[in-house]
Amino acid sequence: MRLIGFAGWSGAGKTTLLARLIPVLVARGHRVSTVKHAHHNFDVDKPGKDSHTHRTVGASEVLISSANRWALMHELRGADEPDLPELVAHLSPVDLVLVEGFKRDHHPKIEISRAELGKPLLYPEDPHIVGIATDMKVSDCPLPVIGLDDIEAIADFVDQHAAPLDGIAWRPAANQGAG
Repeated sequence: MRLIGFAGWSGAGKTTLLARLIPVLVARGHRVSTVKHAHHNFDVDKPGKDSHTHRTVGASEVLISSANRWALMHELRGADEPDLPELVAHLSPVDLVLVEGFKRDHHPKIEISRAELGKPLLYPEDPHIVGIATDMKVSDCPLPVIGLDDIEAIADFVDQHAAPLDGIAWRPAANQGAG
């Protein structure tokens, strides 16, 4: 398994980019999984459903299954949030793991940036950024800069720069942040 992250400010278009990129990678024959960092109170379950009731009354884990999919929900119940390596370890084997968010963690990342946000680049403050996908002109940057809409070039970059899991020096940050 190989991994690469996508980091940037909120509103930069990380999810939009991944929604365009994943089908290209899959068409190239890759099996792809994603890990997305969310804000504290996200929920994938709905009040009124049996699985939601099981969790709210105290179950530590609820596994729900159908003919089309299964999902495992794990309640932390006050325990520390798992770090990225622990979360990735829960995934079934695939070719590529694409990580959205976890921008402060120590894994190779592509920075996603949009001019309209008016925010500074995360690079060079983050030495784990290996390339930038943007709609801006970036000068004085030694990293590869790819057009935000050039999905084929971004897919090529992912193929070239995603790191094997055993080659990543995991040192998760204390405060992961959602970006």
